[in-house]
This record gives sequence, C-alpha cells and structure tokens, in this order.
Amino acid sequence: MKLNRKVYLPIILIIFVILAGGGWYAWQHFGHGHASEGKTSQGKQLYTCSMHPFIIKDKPGTCPICAMELIKKIESPADGAPQTAEQKQQADMLGHVSLSPTQRVMANVATIEAKQQSLNKEINAVGIVQFDQSRQAKVTAWIAGRIDKLHVSTVGAFVSKDKPVAEVYSPDLLATQQEYLLAIKSRDQLKNSPIPSIAQNGDGLVASSKQRLMFFGVKESQITELEMAGKPNIRLPIYTPLSGIVIEKMVQQGQYVNTGEVLFNIADLSTVWVEVEVYENEFPNIHIGQQVQIRSQSFPDRPFTGRISFIYPFLDAKTRTVKARVEMPNPGMKLKPDMFVNAIIKIPLAKGIVVPVTAVIDTGKRQVVWVETATGIFEPRDVQVGQRTDEQIQILSGVKPGEKVAVSGAYLIDSESQLKGGSGVDHSQHTGGAKPPAEGQAPAAAQKQAPAATGHEGHGAATTPVKPAPAKKGDLKMDDMKM
Repeated sequence: MKLNRKVYLPIILIIFVILAGGGWYAWQHFGHGHASEGKTSQGKQLYTCSMHPFIIKDKPGTCPICAMELIKKIESPADGAPQTAEQKQQADMLGHVSLSPTQRVMANVATIEAKQQSLNKEINAVGIVQFDQSRQAKVTAWIAGRIDKLHVSTVGAFVSKDKPVAEVYSPDLLATQQEYLLAIKSRDQLKNSPIPSIAQNGDGLVASSKQRLMFFGVKESQITELEMAGKPNIRLPIYTPLSGIVIEKMVQQGQYVNTGEVLFNIADLSTVWVEVEVYENEFPNIHIGQQVQIRSQSFPDRPFTGRISFIYPFLDAKTRTVKARVEMPNPGMKLKPDMFVNAIIKIPLAKGIVVPVTAVIDTGKRQVVWVETATGIFEPRDVQVGQRTDEQIQILSGVKPGEKVAVSGAYLIDSESQLKGGSGVDHSQHTGGAKPPAEGQAPAAAQKQAPAATGHEGHGAATTPVKPAPAKKGDLKMDDMKM
C-alpha cells in the first residue's frame, strides 16, 4: 500500500500540472484574445497618424516621426455600408503629403500665395516696318523744261518744304510771266476808262494770266515777287509738298523733263507703319486702338509703342495670317523701312485668381494644384484653369485667394504621394515599381534632382549629408508600429 502511494502521488501531480498549463495556454490564446478584441470593438479607441498609418497607439498624442496630431483609427466599413464623417476625413488625410523642413529644402519646394488680380493675355507676332503711305509724296515737273540746278543730289538727303529742291528753265513759263506783266500794265491803263466794259477786261486779263502761272506750279508768293520786280524769272524754283527724306532720285542736273515727270520721291519717317502678322486663331482678339509693343533686335533694350490703326480684311492663304497695321512714332528715325521686328499685343482679361504656370500639374485629363493647408502639409486640389500667359495662369475653381500653392517641387510632392499610395496625380511613371523612401528622407525624385550641399564644384562626389529632423525622445517605439 505504501508502494502504491509512492507511485500514484507523482502521477497525480504530473497530471495536475499538465492540466493547469493547458488551461493557461488556452486562456492566453483564445479567451484573452477574444476578450481583448471585444473590448477594442466595444470601447477601446486606437489612434494613428494620417501621414504614417503604420503608427498605432492606444491614446492620443503626436506622431513620433512627423509630430502631427494623431487621429482616431477607424476600421474600414463593410461592403455596401456608408462611410461616416470620421472615415471620410481619414480617407481625405491619406492623400496629403507631409514634408519636414529638411525635406522641403532638399526637394526645393517653394510656395506662393494665390492672388486675385488682372491678367493680360499676350499675342506674339512678327512684323515689318513700312513707310507711312499718308506721309509720302512725289516731286514732279509742272512744266516742260531743263533742270538748270539741283539742290539735292543724293538719296537719303533731308529736304524741307520751305526750300527748293531744283530750278527749271522753261520758255513757256517765261512767256507766261511776260504775259502776266503786260496784263498788269494794261489793267493800270484801262482802269481809268469811262467805259466800264473796257475797265473790266483789264482785270480779266490779269486774272487769267495769274491762273496760268499757278497751273505751272508758281506759288502766290512768287507771283507777288514777280509783280514787284516787274521782270520775269528765268529759272522757276521747285518745292516739295512735305518735308522728309529723299528715297528715290530720278533726274540729273541739265536733264530735260516733260510735264508731269517725277523728279524725286519723298517720305516722312517721323511716323512709320508696322505691319504685323497674326494667326487666324488669334486675330479675333485684336481690335483697332489696341496698344502694341514693338521690339527690334537693333535696339533690344528700347521697346517702341504704337496702336493698331487698321486690320486688313483678307487672309494670307500661304501663311494663314491676317495683317494688322500699327501706326507709331519714330523718334530719331531708329526704325528703318523693311526692318523685321517682334510685336507683343496685350489683351486685358477679366480679374480672377492667378498663380504661376509651374503650380499646375496637367495630366491631360486633370489639372492639379498642391495647396499647403498647414505648415509642411500639402493637399492635392483639382482645379479648372482659364486663360494663361507665358508665366501665369487663371484658376477658375479649386483654389481660394490667400491659399499657398506649391510653385516649385510640385512634381516631387506628387511623386511622394504616389509612392505612399496617396491620391495625387495619376502618373504611371512616378511609381515604376520604385521603393518608398524611408521616413525622414526626401522623396526619391527629390534625391535625384536636389543634391545635398556640396563643396567646391569639380572636386568629385564628396557631399555633406543632411540630417533628418530628430524625433521626439521616447516617442518612437517598435511596439507602436503595426503593418
């Protein structure tokens, strides 16, 4: 009996230990887990970071990586179940991108405030300087004769309408002057006649002789001088109808000319025309009276200003352009005829929100702008764009005045969003199977484009690494991370 007790007691003790261990194991892996899960589903709230969703804590606080306030972790709803407001907010936050100060410097991210201002659309065109046709004239011979003297002998000389350009000898003109002098003497003799008809005939002879002289190009002042001198002039001075530059000379001294023959071509270059060519898709925006800025390669630092005075009513079939005439002053005659120039026509548009062109990412289907909603936090916005210039673009919707938008580094921010699985612009080339960057480092695209501070150029690849922003002490724990 004593032997049986010595055998049974150890066996019973071993069985008891085995049963106790099995019960504890079952409670730890089945009962406690279900109880904890039930507690979490019933009342325990977990918190996560919108930028780093693998950070999970059981109490509110800040993210140990980006120092953002943690948000409530909300489980995904069942299929077909509507999302709550908190679930929508969390889904929206997942599309945001957070950059530390070091990352912003490395990615060369710069922002600017969206402003409401007027935008001028610019139409660029080319043009050619032409003579002002209303300021051109021809000097012609009003009577047949011989050019006895030329006062202008070269093309390009300046002539004044108050000074003669040539002197012509004409027998017909000499005879007409003598007839005029005789008519004056006859009028003086017949004006005292008692017969009224005879006195009137004397006045008629003087008037007809004077009219004939004027037909020959003699001025009133010259006729007065002829009457005072009492003898005819052998040479008749020839004047120009306007002051300007001689652009063509057709006669030589001593040459005989016929009535109506052209002696000189004169042009006034104080005002010129610039005929600009505008493409057919842009000419509906141009109107008479619009201001045009003209730039020439001869004077790159000095723009000229004129206004559209006429739009030609036909289209050039070869170049598909419409010509517009710009009338403009030419001080110092710097603009020469047949000179090529560039024209800029500024068209004022309606006032609206204006941002730089580099702030808008155009995918072909969408236009996206990254807006800085908080310090270092960027949110993608779908925008509708309007008119644009070379440097600025109108935003019709999606951005409000005063909001800060990224004007440089926007593509790098979008690449970071794609690598993190956010809701940025859908560029397939942004991901390309690339590995997401480690936290505290710049985006992969930024590391290629924006190098760290280097020494002197040309000394190899020696670089000074930029340290990421340190995390708060004691916040980052491996137990907080759940993938």
